[in-house]
Amino acid sequence: MDVKTLSAVLRKRRTLRKHEHWDRRALEERQAGLLRELRDFATAQSPFYRALHAGLEHRPLHELPVVTKATLMDHWNDVVTVPELDRRRVDQHLEAMRAQNAPRPLDRRYFVTATSGTTGHRGVFVQDSDEWSWVIASYARANEWAGVRAGLTHRTKLAVVSSRTPWHQSALVGATVDSRFVPNLRLDSTEPLPAIVHRLNEFRPEVLVGYSSMIRLLAEEQLVGRLRIAPRSVTCSSEPVTDAIREKVRAAFGQLPFEVYAATEPAGIAAHCERHRMHLFEDLVIAEFVDENDRPVPPGIFGACVLVTVLFSRTMPLIRYAMSDSVCLSTETCDCGRPFALITEIQGRREESLELPGANGGTVTVQPNVFHGAMELFPVRAWQIVQESDSLRGHVAGPSVLDLQAMERTLDAALRATGASVKIVVDEVTEIAKTPMGKSPLIVPGT
Repeated sequence: MDVKTLSAVLRKRRTLRKHEHWDRRALEERQAGLLRELRDFATAQSPFYRALHAGLEHRPLHELPVVTKATLMDHWNDVVTVPELDRRRVDQHLEAMRAQNAPRPLDRRYFVTATSGTTGHRGVFVQDSDEWSWVIASYARANEWAGVRAGLTHRTKLAVVSSRTPWHQSALVGATVDSRFVPNLRLDSTEPLPAIVHRLNEFRPEVLVGYSSMIRLLAEEQLVGRLRIAPRSVTCSSEPVTDAIREKVRAAFGQLPFEVYAATEPAGIAAHCERHRMHLFEDLVIAEFVDENDRPVPPGIFGACVLVTVLFSRTMPLIRYAMSDSVCLSTETCDCGRPFALITEIQGRREESLELPGANGGTVTVQPNVFHGAMELFPVRAWQIVQESDSLRGHVAGPSVLDLQAMERTLDAALRATGASVKIVVDEVTEIAKTPMGKSPLIVPGT
């Protein structure tokens, strides 16, 4: 990261830091002002939003249409507000990054990221350099809340174990922040685990960030002595964090992991404060928690979807953009003093829920936490549930003394408690399969 970019990020981080001392009223007033600016800009500059919001310019946010990834991708050229950024040219840039295996901005100012398409549609998103500095600032906020501050006078060694695919947001963020101020080791979680452990031992990071499933594996390696690092902060991202992962990290590194809720489209949405309570970044993103019919759900109830409105988005405005995460808003406040609302739990994505045969006919929707609760009773290194045509198959990795039949009985009882009835087979594997992005999804729905 050059000094100019670092200075821009630090300015924005100072701005965000001031917001953390506001009261709730000041936050909501600022949020409303930023929302008006975003909506006015989108209506004036984006043909897509001009048509979508026609006649609704003065209606409240919750009355505006919901925008899905499929719709956004189908109308990509009309969504973006910079005419020279047509989809064909952006796709060529993605292909060039793939061929060179190097993340870099388009025209030195537009940062192009893409989702893996695991939810059924691949998404391509673009932000200019100013918006990108807000993205970096949002992650800097998460690191600072976790007790780690980087800057001109704070040198911090950061290791990230996620994806090095050049258009993945973590790769672009890593390439941006890598500097003498933030020495950066970026490791691909698809690499063999011994190689990852070796490089981490050599680098000795002060901050360790990774997919939740990878952090769990690294905690196992630390406990058996192959990994020998002493990070000041450990952060899990991109996947649900279970109680088993939290306790494993505590045992291995002497601290609970911090958690970041983020996605390619809005970047940081929420993060743990120093008290390990997850606060929404309400000065950057408006998050609405809704049911299957896009109606708001009250605090304490899991929603079926999150609608995000990214207050700093201009190149590609995102207003009521649907993300299929199941999240529960808290009824409580945090004594850290920040004005931001709290999240109690992120259950996972709608696509991770399974539609299974009901014991009394029909189908039953089973949420991922049902499997978490059952599998975390056993001392497995890693596990995965795969939906097959007429059954479920559980894959578990080590140790070899596992009682597979006991696992099958436990899973069967947990599913029957939900009203589901399906054949379950558990087998032992050497390693859990990973996606091309290096994730090890705990739940793999049938196709």
